[in-house]
Amino acid sequence: MILTPPQTIALLASLTLLPLLVGCGRVAPEVADALSPQPTPLAFTAHHATNALLRVDALVKHHTPRDAGTPAGAQAAGWLQEQLQSIGVEAEVVRFEDETPRGRKTFANVIGTHRGRSDGWIVLLSHFDTKSGIGPTFQGANDSGSSTGLLLELASIIKNSGERHYNFLFGFMDGEECQLAYSDRDGFHGSKHFARALKKEGRNLKAVILTDMIGDRDLKINVPRNSSKELKLLALKAAATAGHRDKISILSSTIYDDHQAFLDLNFPAIVLIDFEFGSRPGSNDYWHTLEDSMDKLSAESLLTTGQIVVEMINMLCGNF
Repeated sequence: MILTPPQTIALLASLTLLPLLVGCGRVAPEVADALSPQPTPLAFTAHHATNALLRVDALVKHHTPRDAGTPAGAQAAGWLQEQLQSIGVEAEVVRFEDETPRGRKTFANVIGTHRGRSDGWIVLLSHFDTKSGIGPTFQGANDSGSSTGLLLELASIIKNSGERHYNFLFGFMDGEECQLAYSDRDGFHGSKHFARALKKEGRNLKAVILTDMIGDRDLKINVPRNSSKELKLLALKAAATAGHRDKISILSSTIYDDHQAFLDLNFPAIVLIDFEFGSRPGSNDYWHTLEDSMDKLSAESLLTTGQIVVEMINMLCGNF
């Protein structure tokens, strides 16, 4: 991800605009679907948070590091596919080639699918690759392990909840990290490929929700300027409903991450990210270092993030 310097912007519109959200529960669903029994709202509990942390730990133990375009990265992709299939989610590894400053490389996105009753789709995203060049013991436990473990647990919850109004895609992106410096051909390879494919297929995306670096014990979730306005409002409402309004804030600055590829193609997208990951408040000195390890994570932080994302999904699907 890339953080740009803060810029002065107007405050967000009042939360009273929330009823206008396209695709949320305030908008009447298709008549046929309205006649169907509504599924129970999703819940994310402390048990799920513990499971998510265990999933991060398993990823880190078996696949450290997992740099994009390497055999280790490809093995991590295969492991993620197996994890999705083990919980009953249809999953595939989508391999593709792309140019990088270090030559042409093969990347591997992992895509899980859970089908609902309508033609609308909710996309949940994480990246799983680690920053190259840190060292052979670099875990990347928070960046990118924490969001990957959370997404696996969210996939399990949604799969076990039965058929819902919208379809879901669980996207584990490869090549988020740049080789040298972010540019048109360095970084965000997986999300660019995935977003273009969904655009070409004409998918009706209701929301793209990306999480990144959300396992830090001292959790402070930020939503940057370059996220869809409606989804920013929804995230604030969901956080308040879940009792975590104090854990989330809207930034006046821009953070480029895997959601940007979807924004560029006019899909509604948002990133929830904690970009303060360090030894003291306000610092980021653990990021892209060997200090990004499992001991820096907590189940409580995964619980907070999981509950906010689940409430966003419930509101999008009208289950609140």
